[in-house]
Amino acid sequence: MQIGVAYSEPAQQLWLRIEVPDEATVQAAIEQSGILKKFPDIDLSTCAVGIFGKMAQLDAQLKPGDRVEIYRAITADPATVPRRRIEGEDDED
Repeated sequence: MQIGVAYSEPAQQLWLRIEVPDEATVQAAIEQSGILKKFPDIDLSTCAVGIFGKMAQLDAQLKPGDRVEIYRAITADPATVPRRRIEGEDDED
């Protein structure tokens, strides 16, 4: 069956379509995709993963067409980014 595997860093995004066995799990798909070799900093023991934006376990069974997502830690609070940007603009006046 075909599924997708997605991962994003600030400077690079990767979305792969791969063929996996019908009994494939989230972890098996990630490993088969080769994404762990391309991004060696990914640690599946600490990274959250999901399917179509919903959190999932590494041993979750996949269905045809699923998109497996590997999440990374947030480095900035999205609610404060616009505020900092606006405050920074005020300082330039």
